[in-house]
Amino acid sequence: MLSLEEENLLYRQGYTAVAGIDEVGRGPLAGPVVAAAVILPSTIKYASWMEKVDDSKKLTSRQREDLFNYICDAAVSHGIGIVNSMTIDFLGIAKATCLAMKQAVEQLVLSPEYLLIDYVKLPEVKIPQKGIVDGDARCFSIACASIIAKVCRDRIMDEMDRLYPGYNFAGHKGYGTREHLDNLRKLGPCPIHRRSFQPVKELLNDS
Repeated sequence: MLSLEEENLLYRQGYTAVAGIDEVGRGPLAGPVVAAAVILPSTIKYASWMEKVDDSKKLTSRQREDLFNYICDAAVSHGIGIVNSMTIDFLGIAKATCLAMKQAVEQLVLSPEYLLIDYVKLPEVKIPQKGIVDGDARCFSIACASIIAKVCRDRIMDEMDRLYPGYNFAGHKGYGTREHLDNLRKLGPCPIHRRSFQPVKELLNDS
């Protein structure tokens, strides 16, 4: 089971609403970047599902879907932020990622008193916070947020596969796999491709 050390330290300091925050989708060539914020109860009791929580990248799709339901049921509140490919092209991926995280915090029904964030900080969010390197592999609430964000983004990309057939977005979720690159060269970019990312940008310049 991932550590609750960071959360427990804050609980002992008097904080009760601690939000773990993470994002998914910085690297793909298509689709949005999605962030999640999760506030767990400060009095959370051990449950068997908690041992299975890990960085979303280390879990199977089925494991993430199962944990998604457990986390949503256990959480005091969770919020989702979604920034589309056009905004990513306009802002750049770093600012778009922070925007998605900010949106996720704003979607929380309960106002958080402290933020635990994977790697980055959010200077525009005036809430005490800490960026934790490899937070999704070290901090329980951040890992929960990574699972929520991953499941939400995967569902979006499954829908994009129905809207834009031929790219197999349901299979690779927009990442630059060989199959995706082959289909991209064959079909050209579609509306959800990130125009500022290579090789999408190069294909647009050549067309």
